[in-house]
Amino acid sequence: MLKKIHSLSLLVAAFFCSPIAGWNTVSAEEKNRVFEIRTYYANEGKLDALLTRFREHTVALFEKHGMTNIGYWVPTDNKENKLVYILAFPSREARSKAFKAFSADPAWQKAFKASTKDGRLVKKIVNEFLTGTDFSIIK
Repeated sequence: MLKKIHSLSLLVAAFFCSPIAGWNTVSAEEKNRVFEIRTYYANEGKLDALLTRFREHTVALFEKHGMTNIGYWVPTDNKENKLVYILAFPSREARSKAFKAFSADPAWQKAFKASTKDGRLVKKIVNEFLTGTDFSIIK
């Protein structure tokens, strides 16, 4: 698990690195951000439908409700039908409020209902909260 998180951390760091001067400066607000790594295990045969739901609905709705989409990945050897993604929030409290608003959004409820008409897409969700270290590129 640590190897996977380390690999994911390197990928995220590489994405956010920039050759311009001051690339690693962050605002006071960013210093206290909370990141959430979420791993979805899709039911057999449902990963494509899950990815479509994220692509066509979920990502935009997350933004609408104040969540910052950091990135979305699938493992190169995806035997477990996983989708891994990272969101950022100003605080854990902001995260709770954002997900509450997202869950109550009629657009989300409609997308969820339509995407699960042939069965649930996700069998398990695992999440973990992280904060950036003082030497992290992303905070």
